[in-house]
Amino acid sequence: MQEFALRSERSRGRKFPESPHPFRNDYQRDRDRIVHSRAFRRLEDKTQVFTTRFSDHFRNRLTHTIEVAQISRTLAGAMGLNVDLVEALALAHDIGHPPFGHSGEKRLDQIMRTFEEQFDHNLHALRIVESFEQRYAAFPGLNLTFEVREGIIKHSRDYDPRQYPELAEYLLDQKPPLEAQLIDRTDEIAYNTADLDDGFEAKLFDLPSLREGLPLFARYHREVEQRYPQVASKLQFNETLKQIINSLVTDLLENSLAQVERAGIASVEQVRAYPQRLIAFSPEVEQQKNCFREYLNRNLYFHSALLPEKEQGAQIIEELFRFYLDQPEKMPRWYVEQTRKAAKHRVICDYIAGMTDHYAQRLHQTLLGTPPPVPVSI
Repeated sequence: MQEFALRSERSRGRKFPESPHPFRNDYQRDRDRIVHSRAFRRLEDKTQVFTTRFSDHFRNRLTHTIEVAQISRTLAGAMGLNVDLVEALALAHDIGHPPFGHSGEKRLDQIMRTFEEQFDHNLHALRIVESFEQRYAAFPGLNLTFEVREGIIKHSRDYDPRQYPELAEYLLDQKPPLEAQLIDRTDEIAYNTADLDDGFEAKLFDLPSLREGLPLFARYHREVEQRYPQVASKLQFNETLKQIINSLVTDLLENSLAQVERAGIASVEQVRAYPQRLIAFSPEVEQQKNCFREYLNRNLYFHSALLPEKEQGAQIIEELFRFYLDQPEKMPRWYVEQTRKAAKHRVICDYIAGMTDHYAQRLHQTLLGTPPPVPVSI
């Protein structure tokens, strides 16, 4: 293992000391605790882009997480990083997301800003693993290692130490280790390509549109057409997408290792002290990735077929929030008890953020008398 990899025996440890396990290292134990958590299981019923009312073939938060973990493990092994730490971070990276995808997250954040606070899914994930999960008699939360907790909050953004003094223990003035940096990029690879796949399966765009809007897709699709001229268009699409994933993963691997070498990085401490993140795509592929984002924004994320579902989910979150503001005693006992220790709006936010899509819908129907959702098609 390279010197810039974070070795488990050099971990800063856990908040509550525990004896070593006889045949699992600390990051493997963290991975297993995440997999066995309620928050991880709930990802199965949280929207990625399409709700299950459209089809049960599309990704949800759990299947997306598995895809991120698969790509991450492959890259970590090829780069000489700590595969166990990378896997733990990949499996935990979305556990703080609320129901109804990004529209639900946006609405929850808008509500919290009326209280001069915010909702940040990474910070919520930290709260989950530090206190909300109640599985062990000896300590609250999952008692994960420092490096996993640090990676949960820092993998996708940097936090200003002056604005977040409560996070001072997580070295906000330093960059995260390469294992955490990797997750942000593998997440991009996974959701860009998977969302393209689901959008094509949903017939929200076709091959001519993809070739016109995505030069990278056009390049590989021409090669696939020449190799498989007689196969169905869906199979041509699948082969093209496979080539795109491989090109993105390969570029990330080669460019990141080249940057580490150019920077003269030989230790985790140097990674932390370096002024910018070292895990990155090449400028050319970064531009291609931005084309993906623009195309998906235009043709998928804000497609008129999805807007009613997105608005309905956001409305459910807002109406549940207002209901519990008026009647906090209707929350489960544990959350009612938390209102004696923390602001009521924060406890309500935590409660709603932990819900699955279907639980929020059923609760909304029970408490507010709304009719059940009707299946839709596109």
